[in-house]
Amino acid sequence: MALYPQAGQAGSSPHSGGQAGRAGRLVSLVGCDGSGKSSISQYLVQHFSETRPAVYGYLGLGSGDLGRRIGTLPFIGAALEKKLNKKAKKARTKGEKMPGLLTGIVLFAFSLVRLKRFWRVKRAVEKGFLVVTDRYPQMEVPGQCDGPGLSAAYSHNPLIRFLAWLECGIYRKIAAFKPDLVIRLNVDAETAHSRKPDHDLEALRVKAELMPQLTFNHAPLVEVDARQSYEAVQQEVLSLLEKYELV
Repeated sequence: MALYPQAGQAGSSPHSGGQAGRAGRLVSLVGCDGSGKSSISQYLVQHFSETRPAVYGYLGLGSGDLGRRIGTLPFIGAALEKKLNKKAKKARTKGEKMPGLLTGIVLFAFSLVRLKRFWRVKRAVEKGFLVVTDRYPQMEVPGQCDGPGLSAAYSHNPLIRFLAWLECGIYRKIAAFKPDLVIRLNVDAETAHSRKPDHDLEALRVKAELMPQLTFNHAPLVEVDARQSYEAVQQEVLSLLEKYELV
């Protein structure tokens, strides 16, 4: 499975579906953790790579997985993970105070990582690849569901406020590059938790509630019931790509 095109690789000619003026196509799978977006997006790339240039793009942060890995460290892991989760929760909660300059700098660094990943995705689309992304950043809900990390909690620190302003510009730029199709995999928090029992149930409930409200800058969007079996969701997603003439 290709992750990103190598320099100099050429893509295929444009297809009838998708946005005008693009050599390639961009399909984004979004949904609560446990909806299957990672597995389905990687499967799609493997499936279509047999007949056309296709690459996978991850547009998340990976911060949750990092925190869970920290929690497995001997002796201090559990306490450190708990402390980091507490700071992260405050940072992404509207009305809370940003917990310190260091937290703000770390969140901004994560956004720079996400921007780098986005540029890779954008270049691949421009080269003519079919790009399937796991997640897609949005500007509508800060602090949650791949929204800006510095715009939910408040801060009186001028540096954090400046970084938040810069970060909004990053997300505005990403959101302006709309996917040709957003496939939202809908799943309730309890089903998601049964699939990912190491995830916090309360956090999953928040994500499951917010995700259906997002428009992704009014990109073309379709819904899929991700409570179905993996095989059923996989087949429905394939049918949608054919319906919208993206493959």
